[in-house]
Amino acid sequence: MFELLFCSSLTILPDFLIRRYVQGKRLGREITLFTIWYELRYGITLCLMLTITLITVVFYYHPSSRSAVAYFRTVSVMADSMGRVDEVYAGLNEEVVAGQPLFRLESDQQEAALEAAKRKADEVTAQIAVSQTELATADAQIAQAESALKQATDELATQVTLQERSPGIVPQREIDRLQNLVDGRVAGLEAARTEKASLEAQITVLLPAQLAAAQASVNEAQVMLDRRTVTASIDGTLTQFTLRPGDLLNPMVRTAGVLIPTNAGKGALEAGFNQIEAQVMRPGMTAEAVCLSQPFTVIPMVVVGVQSVIASGQVQATDRLIDPTAAQAPGSVVVYLEPMFEGGFDRVPPGSSCIVNAYTSNHERLHSDEVMSTGTRIWLHAVDAVGLVHAILLRSQALQMPFTTLVLGGH
Repeated sequence: MFELLFCSSLTILPDFLIRRYVQGKRLGREITLFTIWYELRYGITLCLMLTITLITVVFYYHPSSRSAVAYFRTVSVMADSMGRVDEVYAGLNEEVVAGQPLFRLESDQQEAALEAAKRKADEVTAQIAVSQTELATADAQIAQAESALKQATDELATQVTLQERSPGIVPQREIDRLQNLVDGRVAGLEAARTEKASLEAQITVLLPAQLAAAQASVNEAQVMLDRRTVTASIDGTLTQFTLRPGDLLNPMVRTAGVLIPTNAGKGALEAGFNQIEAQVMRPGMTAEAVCLSQPFTVIPMVVVGVQSVIASGQVQATDRLIDPTAAQAPGSVVVYLEPMFEGGFDRVPPGSSCIVNAYTSNHERLHSDEVMSTGTRIWLHAVDAVGLVHAILLRSQALQMPFTTLVLGGH
């Protein structure tokens, strides 16, 4: 409507003034309801053509979107495993901080497992102490075996010396017996030394490994016990949290609540523009937003990113071939916007629905060293100037938003 009024002031109004004051035709006489088309045909035709052209230029170079939402991501509050709620530490809509306990599940089984793991670690520690005592016993046995071996060796040497000095004085059977005794004492000494080496291996290798495994079991049991107490992962507001002691919580069926991050949806806006406008949407474009939650506030924005793909073209591997004729309606180009000034989006609640206008600017190109014709310069100035039309329309929508929502919308 605004474009039509603007164009009519440039076409129909001059045509009427010429007919009235130059040709002397008057309203109600020569210019009537039945002759107005014939008398003002040039102005009406030019008005329609100029209006269509203006609307096309405005909506193409300064695109608008009514599908802009401040999306945000929530965090589900749930336990790692099923269990019955024992204690609840937080309330509904409570502001929580990261690490704050929310609720605890019954943990009798986990506590018993932790106690058993600790007893196993104590058992291995006690075994190390016993092995240290056995090692001292082994040292004593080695000393005893060495002493017995030395005694047997001395007796054998004495008998061999007597036999060499006076052959036949010592029976050969006695010498053989002493030799067997020495060999037995040598074997006993080796056995004692092997027993000591085995004890040393247990103390330095086996038992420390068993102790480390037992300690790992203790840590694992402690982790499983700690997981029975669910804490907040981030700062935020706890909603839909209706747990009570005695409730049976199954994470496969439902969550315990929803945690809304503190800064969720506070600094960004996502808008969907028509695909034909993908050629003009660029990062760095200035934009303006009017949100339903702040109807009389125009928020300056800036385009920070344009999604490189269109969501409607996404496919998943199935057993059916894709038929393009059965595709959904053409998707939109997703554009990411941020407030131009710090704090400009603070009063807009996350999830608000907004209207966004983006504006094409050729200021830098016009003031660059690029060589262009006069017609091109005039066209670029005209493209920038008609952005004012869309800005006026946005402010008109901001003023009409409460009326259209509350009265015409029936809400």
